[in-house]
Amino acid sequence: MKKRNRVIHMNIRFGYVAMSVMLENASPSKTVTLKSYTQLAARDPAAALNKVRRTARENLDNTLRLLRHNKAHSVMVFRFSSKLLPLATHPALVDWDYMDDLKDRLRLIGAFIRENKMRVGFHPDHYTLINSPREEVLLSSLRDYEYHSSLLEAMALDERARLVTHVGGCYNDREGSIERFKKNWRRVPERVAGRLTLENDDKTYTAQEVLNICRDLALPMVLDLHHYKCNNKGESIIELMPEIFKTWALTGLPPKIHISSPKSVSDFRSHHDFINPDDLYPFLESARAFVANIDVMVEAKQKDRAMFKLVDD
Repeated sequence: MKKRNRVIHMNIRFGYVAMSVMLENASPSKTVTLKSYTQLAARDPAAALNKVRRTARENLDNTLRLLRHNKAHSVMVFRFSSKLLPLATHPALVDWDYMDDLKDRLRLIGAFIRENKMRVGFHPDHYTLINSPREEVLLSSLRDYEYHSSLLEAMALDERARLVTHVGGCYNDREGSIERFKKNWRRVPERVAGRLTLENDDKTYTAQEVLNICRDLALPMVLDLHHYKCNNKGESIIELMPEIFKTWALTGLPPKIHISSPKSVSDFRSHHDFINPDDLYPFLESARAFVANIDVMVEAKQKDRAMFKLVDD
C-alpha cells in the first residue's frame, strides 16, 4: 500500500467577520432605513441623499480602520460587511452613482489590501438564491452578486477576492433544485462566476452534495464545520477533506473553512459568542496530512475577540 506524504507543518491564518468588538465606534454596517430616507426625501431630497452618502462614507472609513487594526495584529483574512453602502441598490436611489461618488475610498481600501496581501471577500445575504424557481428571485440574486463583485472591482482586487454563497432552497425537490442551480449557473456573468465559492449549509445541502456540485461546475468549496455537524448523512469529513481541498487547486488561494460553535445543545444551529477549540483542533490535525496552508474564518458573536481567544486556546 502506497504511503501518503504527511505535511508536518501547516500555516494557519485566522480571520473574522465584518465587525470588531475591540475597536470603539468602528461599525462598517451603519444603515439608513428606507422609511427614514423616504420621509426625509419627501421634505428635502438632497438632504436625504446626503444622509445616505455620509453613512456610506463612514462605513468605508471604518472598514479601513478595521483593516489597519487587522494589520496591527497580523490578521490577514477578513470578510467585509454586505451593508457597506446603505440602499445602494434600491430603486429609490437609482440616480445615485455610488461607485463614482465613493471611488476614492474604495481605491484606498483596495490599495491597502493589495499592499498587505490580505484575503478579503463578501458573503451575500441568505435571500440570494440562484436555484429559486421564481425568475424574479433569480434576477434579484444575480444583481446582488454583481453589486458585490462591482465593489471588489472598484477596489481593484482580482479574483482572489471572492464571494461565498449557498446552493439555496430545496423547494420539495432536492435533485430538481440541484439541477436548477447548475442550469441557472450558466446565467451568472463570467466576471461574477470567477469570484464565487460554494458553502455547505446547516439544513438543506450537505458537504457531500455541495462537493459534487463544485466538481461539476469547477467551483471552490468552503467547508463549514458547524454546518457539517448540523447537516450530514453520515459521510466522513476525513474522507471528504482531500477532495474539498482539491477544489482550490487552480485558484492561487489556500482552502478556506468556516468555524463556529453551537450556542447550546438546545439551540445547536445558532452561533456561540466564542469558539470551542475542540470543534476545530481535531480537524486541523487531520487536515495537515493534505495541505500546507489553510485559512480559517471565525464566525462567532464576539468577532475578533473570539478569534484571538481561539488562537490563544
